[in-house]
Amino acid sequence: MNDNDRSIVAFASLSHAIVHTYELSIPIFVVVWLTEFPVTRAVLGTVVAVGYALFGIGALPGGVLADRYGSHRVVTACLVGMGGSFLLLSLTQSVAAIALALGAWGLAASVYHPAGLALLSTGVEERGTGFAYHGMAGNAGIALGPLVTALLLLAFDWRLVAGLLAVPALLAVGYAAVAEFDETAAVDGAEVADGGETSDDGAPASLGEFVADSRALFTVGFTLALAVVLLNGLFYRGTLTFLPDVLGDYLPDVADSIGLFEPGSPMAEEFDLASYVYAGLLTVGIGGQYVGGKLTDRIPVTTGIAAVFGSLAVLAVLFVPAAEAGLLPLLSVSALLGFVLFAIQPLYQAAIAEYSPPGDRGLSYGFTYLANFGVGAAGAALAGVLLSVLDVGGTFLALAAIPAVGVVAALALSRAGERR
Repeated sequence: MNDNDRSIVAFASLSHAIVHTYELSIPIFVVVWLTEFPVTRAVLGTVVAVGYALFGIGALPGGVLADRYGSHRVVTACLVGMGGSFLLLSLTQSVAAIALALGAWGLAASVYHPAGLALLSTGVEERGTGFAYHGMAGNAGIALGPLVTALLLLAFDWRLVAGLLAVPALLAVGYAAVAEFDETAAVDGAEVADGGETSDDGAPASLGEFVADSRALFTVGFTLALAVVLLNGLFYRGTLTFLPDVLGDYLPDVADSIGLFEPGSPMAEEFDLASYVYAGLLTVGIGGQYVGGKLTDRIPVTTGIAAVFGSLAVLAVLFVPAAEAGLLPLLSVSALLGFVLFAIQPLYQAAIAEYSPPGDRGLSYGFTYLANFGVGAAGAALAGVLLSVLDVGGTFLALAAIPAVGVVAALALSRAGERR
């Protein structure tokens, strides 16, 4: 990679890791908020869903802003907004204020993926290598965010932890201020010839052009592929949002049994094994991403998606019986869930590419993140409601229906979808 490639990849990868650090730290805070505030799981799930929904809803306008003002500026603004949102979270004294802070985070974070991916695709000549490092950084944030949050909560109040988590974003803003690179070094005018009519600054020429491109994009194949993405988002949020809290119902207090801390010490009171199992589950997901990526080169993506969705349905049905069987079965089913849950991501990303035209690829991924992060955020609210009216076993059985429908959607895509 040349100097320009390295500079862009470093900037984008750092930002990507920070986005997902915040995203996956929120379920750790949920465990604390359930004891800190007189609030039900249903209400708190809805509060979290608002932030996650805005994380997806802003994807389409985020892409337009990146075209108009440049990815460097948009990603820098994203970092400022995320850091400021967690500073605001550190000052909250009510559930309503938490909702406001999470909503501000969701809006700020929403612009990252379209802007960051646009930057990598137009500025990095070694594009495949750039995407590889970028994906690895995102996975690191997914795994380390909950772990770092859980470790900090051992020693500090949750509000101070939220304030400390703002520091990486603010440091990244400092790096962004001195980073220099050419955002369009890897493209020329011919490469955007199929992208539709645009103005001089790269933004869509008109709302009508945007609507026309969107209308042309939604073939049967792309619509079914987007349905796969949406179902994944619902199950992803529905499973992960309350998982640390659910794990805490089944995990024994091994910290006391092995003498990890002095009995009655503040560290012993704050230690939450469930948070570390949750972080381990997300770490295993890195392997799932790798395997899922390899499968896209070896088998039809629809076959892979159907197999992964089927596995998720089975794991959701088996999760509670395994958890009740003891510590080892619980750890095993958690590891499998983490592995399979993340294996589907490269598969559906490849499916979107197969069922969308190259000239509208940016638009197609804008709709992808809107479906996955925006509409999929309803999974957090759904899980909260299910946990309020059903037991944990009934909740996981209900959630299993989502990937079961996903199998049907994948099979329909393999038969009805027309590849571009």
